[in-house]
Amino acid sequence: MPVQDAEDQQGRVGPFATFVERVRPDGAVARWDSRRHRKHPPGVPATGSTWWAPAARGWWIAVLFAIGSLLFALGAVPGYASAAGTRADTVTFFTGSLFFTAAAFLAYREAVDAAPGTPGAPRRRFFVFQTRRIDWWATAVQLAGTVFFNVSTGVAMVSDLSATAAHQHVWRPDAFGSVAFLAASALAWFEACHGWAAWRPRSWSWWITLLNLTGSVAFGVSAVAGYISPSTGQLHNAELSNLGTFTGALCFLAGALLLMPERTEETSPAATTPVPSRT
Repeated sequence: MPVQDAEDQQGRVGPFATFVERVRPDGAVARWDSRRHRKHPPGVPATGSTWWAPAARGWWIAVLFAIGSLLFALGAVPGYASAAGTRADTVTFFTGSLFFTAAAFLAYREAVDAAPGTPGAPRRRFFVFQTRRIDWWATAVQLAGTVFFNVSTGVAMVSDLSATAAHQHVWRPDAFGSVAFLAASALAWFEACHGWAAWRPRSWSWWITLLNLTGSVAFGVSAVAGYISPSTGQLHNAELSNLGTFTGALCFLAGALLLMPERTEETSPAATTPVPSRT
């Protein structure tokens, strides 16, 4: 991120800077935007087409999230478990969670690689701690959430679980994962919108973060409705839990698909606009 000076103007959400504007000596405004900088690194043009770019990391993030979302939506379709069997249904969710984790890992790497550093220096670090960056928090928390879903859906494949085990190792990780997704989606929304509320229907990032935030709320409803009693092993409301999962998965699917046009949208390399004349 650019070093702040007296003439910088910042957009902030809590302790995080989401954009910085600086007036240049030639009278232009240079703007650094957290999400745009991460999605469109300076000097790195988008490769491939909008819908087919297997050489681009951003394309894989979109594809992997989309596949994971499709599998979660399929697993929550009414009648799928009855038609395919409980075992196939749990495998569907577990497989979808693996795609989520793969996508979240790439998104985390995207944020890590966007960190300030020496130009041209290799960036091979993984375990980093960059608490001043909102994109690092958003992607790290999201990655943690997907791991919780791995545990929850993986344990759910085990047959004849006791009520206590189902509560502790299926519902709890699912609840933690849902909370992590909600927190990560809120941070991504703040990063893109520079505040609590925004109306930017012409912006891909606005739609993506809105859809992901809505999907995370739906996953949260699913987790609450899917509470497993530690004494009986019964779900609180299976129908509402499935509906929340299905709705959330569709929102994540739409958001994942929109990552593709966001990846190839035109951006100004210098990120500059003329300063309005003063009268």
